[in-house]
Amino acid sequence: MQTKQTWQLQEAKSRFSEVIKLAAIAPQEITLRGVPVAVIVSMDKYKQLTKPKKSLLEILRSAPFSLDELELPERKAEDMREISF
Repeated sequence: MQTKQTWQLQEAKSRFSEVIKLAAIAPQEITLRGVPVAVIVSMDKYKQLTKPKKSLLEILRSAPFSLDELELPERKAEDMREISF
């Protein structure tokens, strides 16, 4: 049984149950007049793709240590460099 497949819209409509079953294994591409127009994916994959991404601040706040414990080296004051245009 082939997993990832490209389907013409008309064939996908007539074999919809098969397309859905295969989408549980791998994304199924649908074309209209030879042009890719849609992809059918499993619900798990859809949830993974649409799950909100954490911001950098949320990632830092969920770190296993306190940011107060993080030791950073002192920064040196540096002269500004010239930029020529």
